[in-house]
Amino acid sequence: MPTPEALNSETLKEAGRLMTICNACRYCESFCAVFPAMERRTVFAGGDLNFLANLCHGCQGCHTACQYAPPHEFAVNVPRTFAALRAQSYAGNAWPDVLGRLFKWNGLAVSLAMALALAAVLLLTFGLQDPSIIFGTHAGEGAFYRVIPYAAMVWPFGLVFAFALFAMIMGGARYWRATTPEFHGKLSARAVLAGVRDVLTLKNLGGGGGGCNYPGEHFSTARRIYHHFTFYGFLLCFAATSAATLYHHMFGWVAPYEFTSLPVLLGTAGGIGLLIGPAGLLWLKVRADPAPQLRELLGMDVAFLVLLFAVAFTGLALLAVRETPAMGLTLIVHLGFVLALFATLPYGKMVHGVYRFLALVQDAGERYSGSRTQ
Repeated sequence: MPTPEALNSETLKEAGRLMTICNACRYCESFCAVFPAMERRTVFAGGDLNFLANLCHGCQGCHTACQYAPPHEFAVNVPRTFAALRAQSYAGNAWPDVLGRLFKWNGLAVSLAMALALAAVLLLTFGLQDPSIIFGTHAGEGAFYRVIPYAAMVWPFGLVFAFALFAMIMGGARYWRATTPEFHGKLSARAVLAGVRDVLTLKNLGGGGGGCNYPGEHFSTARRIYHHFTFYGFLLCFAATSAATLYHHMFGWVAPYEFTSLPVLLGTAGGIGLLIGPAGLLWLKVRADPAPQLRELLGMDVAFLVLLFAVAFTGLALLAVRETPAMGLTLIVHLGFVLALFATLPYGKMVHGVYRFLALVQDAGERYSGSRTQ
């Protein structure tokens, strides 16, 4: 069996071969940011290829349009090869190093994390609280904390989230140092803002204007729309948590809050987004043409989407039953899924957002500086 280093070398070699062919053809130069970035290069080192792979949004337009795609003898399949290279960059840049192995069996790892997190929260709560409290009806200020004390809820989750955030920053820093470092000093605030704009609009999922060739050969904006629901749903949920933190620590207002309060309104909107987005992306993934897909990554993609959906579903369920005897158990299950999400953030599909943002910033920096490698 080939070693990971050999597999990485083979993937880089194949990506370099494909970019050499594409750089000679240039038919797809208007499809997305990848091909103009490719055209600024005459040779393709490992850092260049990792940059291009993470700049790729997997819209599959180039594969649908390519005259050299299989069964042509050139066998050009850029989306599949770049997907493999992205996965290797996730694992290779993960911090700490030993946890990078989780990417290989990510679907199983996330499933185990969900099971263990749920079991831990259930066992600790039932071990520390009387069942009459867990299954009792609690209403008004501090109702949630009568089931799980505030300190027991905030400190473990806060520490896990802080570790996850630090690990993602470290992984992003490693990726940034490894990708064509000669351009990094030429970045500007303008390039960073352009990267933010590209992330917020997901313009590279537009496939040159008509949409992605996803899940099939026909142009469709469905993937872009569902990504927007997922991305903005996540941001709204994060904003809801931030608003609740301000309510608690700045104003002394203790959850649960009124249905018309800012945390509840933001969380409800975000939860709905995280139901629609992941469900839609899962539906598209089931129907997607397998040829340009890397099926080995299916477990990672599906596990992440299922976990996001589970967090949203249990969060909205908690809102619906918060003044009934079902509140305690629903709260426990919801917190279990949240804990699993926090724990797996740096070692699952979420990291693609970090690397893709950095790739978009680097691309903008190259365009604005007029830089070109040799």
